[in-house]
Amino acid sequence: MRKFYFTSESVTEGHPDKICDQVSDAILDALLTIDPDSRVACETMTTTGLVMVVGEITTRAYVDIPGIVRATLRKIGYTNPDFGLDARACAVITSIHEQSENIALGVNETEKHEQGAGDQGLMFGYACDETPELMPLPISMANKICMRLAEVRKKGILNWVRPDGKSQVTVEYIDDCPQRITEVVVAVHHNPEIPHDQIVSDIKKHVIIPVCKDYLTPETRFFINATGIFAVGGPEADSGVTGRKIICDTYGGMGRHGGGAFSGKDPSKVDRSASYMARYIAKNIVAAQLARRCEVQLSYSIGVAEPISVFVNTFGTGSVPEELLEQAVRAVFPLKPAAIIKHLQLKRPIYMKTAAYGHFGREEDEFSWEKIDMVDKLKKYIEAKS
Repeated sequence: MRKFYFTSESVTEGHPDKICDQVSDAILDALLTIDPDSRVACETMTTTGLVMVVGEITTRAYVDIPGIVRATLRKIGYTNPDFGLDARACAVITSIHEQSENIALGVNETEKHEQGAGDQGLMFGYACDETPELMPLPISMANKICMRLAEVRKKGILNWVRPDGKSQVTVEYIDDCPQRITEVVVAVHHNPEIPHDQIVSDIKKHVIIPVCKDYLTPETRFFINATGIFAVGGPEADSGVTGRKIICDTYGGMGRHGGGAFSGKDPSKVDRSASYMARYIAKNIVAAQLARRCEVQLSYSIGVAEPISVFVNTFGTGSVPEELLEQAVRAVFPLKPAAIIKHLQLKRPIYMKTAAYGHFGREEDEFSWEKIDMVDKLKKYIEAKS
């Protein structure tokens, strides 16, 4: 028997880095709404009273970037100067130019050249049977705590909560199976007048217990605003940058990461589209009961359509050889960039919703890569080859 403890963290939509992810993806969505073929690599930075948007965009569309920035801040909840960033009064600076024509030569589809990858790189997808959505339990709980923090704020259940916040969940595993939550950490941005004891009591009652009750025990330890005060938060406390929460965005550290961020990138960038496909593959393998845990790696060269490599790891939980699974992946799933984009319908303006609370494990219409509609094809291929 092996016992170990694994921890994952998440952040709320009002965290400075997540503000930037949402702004970048809101701009992407606005462009895709008008021109689905827009090529976008949009980065955002924020600090006290300031949002800066930079990057490379090639499009037939025009969008009001400062207006999108302000609308995104309002949606998140930055509507009060006391929060250090106010949608009405903050400065918005933009510096945008077209994408390199050198990259376009390898990416654009022509009569003599099919669409290639928008960059080189390696992407990972992961799935496991720990939760109904086939995600690791620690990141699933951490994301749901942060979603609940936003819910109690926006619904007025806890009117002292401000937009910034973080969560962290530690799970005890025995023989790779989650048993219980041993620690929960929550840092919540708050009205300075609220007593610390009330913060602790309210967060336990209205946030942690509703989300985590099935896994809490009398021994679970809680660390809620452990410094005693978190009245200064958001960009006033920490600057934010797009793409700085890649582990929160994916699997909470359970499973590897290729290093590429998602937000602000159109789907021709395989950092995004191939990561979604890798999750889609891994989830369908687990849903087909071909493995209890599965990690998929895809790698690409800029300008080349076929993946350079395909790797499947089932961590000893597979019911068939991994080499056979790799063959099945190549045979069953579309792996070229254009085919991935078509199969997962990635030219839709769906991305702002992905930019907070994780890109995976959310079974909503926008998240096409969360479907388990390839299970039968996988099983038929495996049966035919076995």
